[in-house]
Amino acid sequence: MDADVIVRSARTVIATEAAAIRALEPRIGAEFVEACRLILGCQGRLVVTGMGKSGHIGRKIAATLASTGTPSFYVHPGEASHGDLGMILPQDVVLALSNSGETDEVLFILPVIKRQGIPLIAITGNPKSSLAGQADVHLDAGISAEACPLGLAPTASTTAALVMGDALAIALLEARGFTSEDFARSHPAGSLGRRLLLHIGDVMHTGDGIPAVGPDASLTEALMEMTHKHLGMTAVVDADRRLLGVFTDGDLRRALDDDGVDLRNAKVADLMTRHPKSIGADKLAIEAAQLMEKHQIHALLVLDESQCVVGALNIHDLLRARVV
Repeated sequence: MDADVIVRSARTVIATEAAAIRALEPRIGAEFVEACRLILGCQGRLVVTGMGKSGHIGRKIAATLASTGTPSFYVHPGEASHGDLGMILPQDVVLALSNSGETDEVLFILPVIKRQGIPLIAITGNPKSSLAGQADVHLDAGISAEACPLGLAPTASTTAALVMGDALAIALLEARGFTSEDFARSHPAGSLGRRLLLHIGDVMHTGDGIPAVGPDASLTEALMEMTHKHLGMTAVVDADRRLLGVFTDGDLRRALDDDGVDLRNAKVADLMTRHPKSIGADKLAIEAAQLMEKHQIHALLVLDESQCVVGALNIHDLLRARVV
């Protein structure tokens, strides 16, 4: 195995495919705008189809479109001619991929699509092909050469088609005003979904899980409450559970370091931090993480509109929820 040959081969592939992508840019114009117009005006879904490697690219394009605000799915052209054409409705738009533009399985289903008056967008590498000629809009993803030295394996051509599909998806995303919150709703299990959909109320401790003592509690009582609730702090509340302050591990260390504090007789109200940082249950969990980071604290109390303590959480709760 010659390492230099391998490195040179890989670099040539990358350079060839990069050149194929660069060649797409000047082709983006009126046809691309018309394709976007057809999709934006679609009352149904964008149906993507393609055979072989183009089919694999089509599946990815359909998935990207669906996750960025354009309802879309993939239909295998071979299966389409055996019943799956029933998945394509008159209010849909079809996006067909074929590098040659002469793929039999794709061409075979075109008459049925055209008879229903379904708009057809084609991405091919040959503007003079049969598929390009029958399309309402043709997007040219032609290349000068495949990265494969035999000129056989689809490489640069599939990359070019994929990039054209990505260009469509992002242009449509921006045209729709699609937001990160919209994206999160399509990705509730992903890290972005957790950051944008998970609220404080979803992760906070409530009820008996909230560490809380009255202002007359002794230091020992406060420490026992902190130990039992495992949050590294306790709220100090009045009889109506309105927040008076918070007593934390840091407050304890400061008290131990202060010779003027009578630890045996001190009340927690004498040692607590007044006006602590807090947050509302309706806020996003990521906002709690940002607040903790900004003020270098590890726990927060959750308050309602009356300043009553309704929850508590610490950094470990956010870690378990994979918000941070």
